[in-house]
Order: sequence, then C-alpha cells, then structure tokens
Amino acid sequence: MLKAKILFVGPSESGKTVLANFLTESSDITEYNPTQGVRFESCWPALMKDAHGVVVVFNADMPSHLKELEMWYSCFVQQQLLQDTQCLLIAHHKPGSGSDRGSLSLPPPLNRLRLVHSNLEDDPEEIRLEFIKYLKSVVSSVSESRDREEMSIMT
Repeated sequence: MLKAKILFVGPSESGKTVLANFLTESSDITEYNPTQGVRFESCWPALMKDAHGVVVVFNADMPSHLKELEMWYSCFVQQQLLQDTQCLLIAHHKPGSGSDRGSLSLPPPLNRLRLVHSNLEDDPEEIRLEFIKYLKSVVSSVSESRDREEMSIMT
C-alpha cells in the first residue's frame, strides 16, 4: 500500500483543522476551536521530512493571510524542493463570511499554483472532489518516483 504524507499549513485561524477533519471524515463541522498547532519554526524541518505534498490553507478575507502566503510557499514547497504540482492552495471561506469567490490576484510564483475555494457551509462536496484530484496526482508522482528509484537500483 502506497502512503503519502500531506502537510496542511497556513496562517492561524485559516481553517486547516476543520478542513483536514472534514476531508478525512474525522469529525462533523462544529464551531471554531483553536488548535494548538506547531507555532515554532524550529520544529518545521522535522515535520517537513519526507512530505509528498503541501496544502496551504488561508482565509482570503484576511489581508494578512494573503501577505503570509509567499512565506508558507517558500518554507514548505520551494525549500523542500517540491514541485508546484505537489502544492494546493485553498482559499477557505468561513461559515457566514458571505465572501466573494471571485478571482484572487496572487503574485508570482503563487499564481502558478492550483487554487481552489472552499466553503463547507455552501458546497462541501466541491472541496472534497478537488482534494481527491490533488491527492491522486500526488500519489501518482510518488508512485512514479518510487518506480524510477527501483529501476535505478536494478540497473
């Protein structure tokens, strides 16, 4: 069985835990409870080790989150030498935000990444389908990488 390690990262109060729980069917959607995350950058290298993909979750309604996106991308994708296809940006819209799902103007290199909007109140299945597509592409690249590695050992 092939396993893939996917990290959910992003600014505080962006919806990482509620999305991860929803996508893994771990719990029902309830009111917001802050998660004690890994807020210390010194721990990040240990978390990033052997990661196959990164999901960067942010609240598009908070300008400070948009400013932080490049830092999350740099630390968790570029510095780990992951491909852009191994990264997914999720603009999470919290219940009752009534936010506009219009296009976000992201600077390079973020504008090359796959961006999906999530709203678990209005259309929860849309984000599940988008995540499954992303996960399939990550698993496929992990499988191809493993196959190449095995072939290089044999030759």
